[in-house]
Amino acid sequence: MQQLISVLHTHPAIDQRERDSIQHFLDVVPTLLRPCDEDAGPLHVTASAIVVDSFINPTATVLHLHKRLNLWLQPGGHIEVGETPADAALREAHEETGLVVAHPIEGARFIHIDVHPGPRGHTHFDLRYVVIAPYETPKPGPEESQVVEWFAWEQALAIADDGLRGALLVCQASGGG
Repeated sequence: MQQLISVLHTHPAIDQRERDSIQHFLDVVPTLLRPCDEDAGPLHVTASAIVVDSFINPTATVLHLHKRLNLWLQPGGHIEVGETPADAALREAHEETGLVVAHPIEGARFIHIDVHPGPRGHTHFDLRYVVIAPYETPKPGPEESQVVEWFAWEQALAIADDGLRGALLVCQASGGG
């Protein structure tokens, strides 16, 4: 977590929402005994993935219609014991899309952070990573939302909430990663 804290000190925020999220993370997460453990308290770190169709010149991203929130979101969720946030982003992306996903060839790439309310009164400090996948039909697991689709950047931006919009803009501007 210390390495991530160092990264956040120099991370260029895309907008005021991300600036506020960075500051909130830096103020709170270092004080948590088990920051990635959802059972340790209502404040915890989560991880998600902005899935793109190619690393060289991505033209699309995968979103799923969240079962409870009824919002189009990037795949993501809680970090399991022994996982890094980057590992959790990969696992969640695979589970929620059924696609074979990978970090870019140079390694995991953190691109965005968003702090937002989670279920049961929790607050999620969500770390977003870009991951790549082949442009294939998503096949999520049976316990996951079955409404998973590829969207062109413009389409994704049009349906994204404020927290996701910043991550999509960062990813799009950086050529996917």
